[in-house]
Amino acid sequence: MSSPRHGVLVAITASTFALVGLTAPAATATPSGLAESAAAAARAAAAYPTNPFDATYGATYARGTLTWQNRSVGVSGNQRALTASGCRKTYVFTYDSGVNELDVRSSTAVCNGIAPLSFSVPADVPGGAAFTTVCLTDGAGAALKCVAYARSDASVA
Repeated sequence: MSSPRHGVLVAITASTFALVGLTAPAATATPSGLAESAAAAARAAAAYPTNPFDATYGATYARGTLTWQNRSVGVSGNQRALTASGCRKTYVFTYDSGVNELDVRSSTAVCNGIAPLSFSVPADVPGGAAFTTVCLTDGAGAALKCVAYARSDASVA
């Protein structure tokens, strides 16, 4: 069984560090009548910077939002696989500011259809992760597409 690690390390240490800096959509006004506890939760969640992510390979993909928390990175979105192209998994790696790998987590395999992504990747260093890499892999774990993201490029809603 192969691992996406080899391709990730190449992507992270390459001189063309290919960071993707996308801006999240602007926050909208909170509708009146929202319960105070829900408003407080929304304010707390909005305090964390976010990046959209997109690792597309052919007609398959992992897409969603990275939420840069104090000691972890939240991953939410969807992954898509087709019967003809085989199963897909999504791996997310966290790195500190020196580009040392902190941790990695993966989704469950999807073999046909669209499935939600919802997990956190630990980044147990002061300030949390500085970088992440999102990899879409085949069912055996071989990297098909990896994209690196920087916390410094994230936006706060």
